[in-house]
Amino acid sequence: MARPRLNSGDSHSDDLPKPKLNKELLKKATQILSYLKPYKGKFILGMIFLILSSLTMLTFPALLGAMIDAAQGKQTYPWLESSVLFIGGLSLVILSFQSIMSFFRIRLFVEIAEKALASIRRESYLKLITLPIDFFANRRVGELNSRLSADLSQIQDIMTTTLAEIIRQTISLVIGVLLLIIVSPKLALMNLCILPILVVTAIFFGRFIRNLSKQTQDQLADSNSIVQETLLGISNVKAFVNEYYEAHRYSKKLDNVVNLSVKAATYRGLFASFIIFCIFGAVIAVIWYGASLVAAGEITVGDLTTYILYSMFVAGSMGSFPELYAGLQRALGSSERVIEILNENTEDIKVTEEDKNIKRHIMGKLTFNQVSFAYPSRPECNILNEISFTADAGQKIAIVGPSGAGKSTIASLILQFYQPSSGEIRYDEIPASSFAITDIRNQIGIVPQDVLLFGGTIRENINYGKLDANAESVIEAAKRANAHDFIMGFPDGYDTMVGERGVKLSGGQRQRIAIARALLKDPAILILDEATSSLDSESERLVQEALEELMKNRTSIIIAHRLSTIKNADNILVIDEGRVADFGNHVELLSKGSGLYHHLYTLQSSQKSLTQ
Repeated sequence: MARPRLNSGDSHSDDLPKPKLNKELLKKATQILSYLKPYKGKFILGMIFLILSSLTMLTFPALLGAMIDAAQGKQTYPWLESSVLFIGGLSLVILSFQSIMSFFRIRLFVEIAEKALASIRRESYLKLITLPIDFFANRRVGELNSRLSADLSQIQDIMTTTLAEIIRQTISLVIGVLLLIIVSPKLALMNLCILPILVVTAIFFGRFIRNLSKQTQDQLADSNSIVQETLLGISNVKAFVNEYYEAHRYSKKLDNVVNLSVKAATYRGLFASFIIFCIFGAVIAVIWYGASLVAAGEITVGDLTTYILYSMFVAGSMGSFPELYAGLQRALGSSERVIEILNENTEDIKVTEEDKNIKRHIMGKLTFNQVSFAYPSRPECNILNEISFTADAGQKIAIVGPSGAGKSTIASLILQFYQPSSGEIRYDEIPASSFAITDIRNQIGIVPQDVLLFGGTIRENINYGKLDANAESVIEAAKRANAHDFIMGFPDGYDTMVGERGVKLSGGQRQRIAIARALLKDPAILILDEATSSLDSESERLVQEALEELMKNRTSIIIAHRLSTIKNADNILVIDEGRVADFGNHVELLSKGSGLYHHLYTLQSSQKSLTQ
C-alpha cells in the first residue's frame, strides 16, 4: 500500500547535499564571501595571526628534538645554544606567543563571521518578505525556514572554523612534508611510498561506507515517518483495527535498519583495522628504520624524535582534510541555495518606515476592465477570462460562484498580489500601475475565511492593522467588532497570549479580532473572503454584526459562500468558470427565474429547510 512519506523531522548536517565543486558553484560562493568586504582589514589581520600561529606550532618538534640532543651533549643546530634550560625556556616563550596568536585569530574570525552572517540573515529575511506571493505558492515554508537556519549554519561553520582550518592544515601539511625531507630524506622517501596506498584506500572505502550510512539514515527516516503518520492518524488505525499491520510494517522497516547498520559496521571495522595496521605499521617502520640510521650515525636521537613528531603533524593534517572537504562541499551547497533567494526578483517596493505613509489616496471606486489572469506556474490555464465590473465608492459588491470559479483570485488581484495577464484594474479610474503597491495595500483591508493571528497578545494582533495606534483606539476597534466583551473575559484581557496561529481562540473570536484589526486600519476598500462560512450560528451572528459595522462608508467586496448573507449587497457578481455569468442585485437575479445565482440560491434554501 503506497503511503506518502513524511519528514521525520531529524536534521543532520551529514544529510545535507554535497554538490561537486565546479566553476559555477565557486562563483556563487564568492557572492557570499563579498559580505566579508566591510571587515577586510580585520580579516587580513586574522590571516596574519593564523599564519603566525601555524608556523610557530611547527617549531616545537624541532625544539623538542634539539632538547633531547642537548640532554645527550649534542648540538642539533649550530645557531641554537645547546642548553636544555635555554631550549626549554625558548619553547615556553614560543608557546606563549603561539597561544596569543591563536586567541586573536579565533576572536577576529568569529567576530567577522558573526557580523557577516548577521548581514546575510537580515538581507535573506528582507528578501523573503518582499518576494511576490507566487514565490511562496511554489515552495514549502519548511524549506525556506531551512535556508535561514540549517544552510546559514553551514555557512557560519565555514566562516568561523572550516576556512581557517583548511588554511592552517594546508600550511602544516606542506611545510611539515618539507621539514620531514630536510630532517631525513631517507625516512621521508619511505613514508611517501606508503602514503598513496593509504590515500587511495581511504577514498574508496570512505565513499562506500558513507553510501551505506546514507542508506541506513534513509531507512531510519522511513521508520520515523511510520511512527509519525500512525500517531497522527491513530483514530483511523484503531477504527480499522490495523494495529498489527502498523506494528508489522514498523518492525519490518527496523529490520532493514539493523541489517544495514550491521553491514556498515562490518565494513567500518575492516576499514578501521586496515588503517590502524597501516598507521602503526608505518610508525614501527619509521622507528625501526630510524633506529638503524641512528645506529649508523646518519641521524641523531633528537632528529628521529623531531621526524616522528612532524610525521604526526602531517598525518593529522591529512586525516582532517576529508572532513574539511565535506564541510566545504556542504557550505558551498548551502551558499548556492541562499544565493538563489538573494537573486530572486522582489516586488517593486522599498522596505522603509515611510511605507505606511500614503502618498496617493484612494476614495474607493474599483474597476475591473476585461481582466484575464493565469497563475505564472500554469500560464496555459486561465483562471479569469475578461472579467469586467465596477464598484462605486461605498458600494457593497458580492462575488459568488462555484468552488474554483476564481472568486479568491479576484481578491488577490485587488491586493496586487498578482498582475493581470491582460486587461486593467483601476482605482478611482486611475490605472493600478500609477500607484505604488504600498499605497494600494495600505488602503485595502481583508478579513479572510481562515484568520491567521500571530503568536503574541490580542492587543498586538489588533495593533497590526495600525502599528502606531494608541490603546484607546485598539479598545474602540474591539468594541465595534463585538470582541471587547470576550477579550475582557480572559484574566489577562488584551494582554492574553493567543498561541501559535491563534489556536487558543475559537474561530468566531479569531474572526472578530481580524475585524477589529481591519477597523483599526480603516481601509478605503474592504475584502471579505467568505468570512462567516465556517462558523456556528451564534458566532456567525456576532461576526455578521461586526462585519456590518466594518462595511459602513467603505467599498466592500464580499466573497460569499452562504448566499443568505449577501441579500443586501448593492450588486452581485456571479462568476462561473472564470467568466461573468450574471450581474445585478439579489431581487433582480432571483426575478429572472433561471440562471446560476437562482440555481445556487434555490439549492441552498432547500438544503437549509431540510436541516431545520
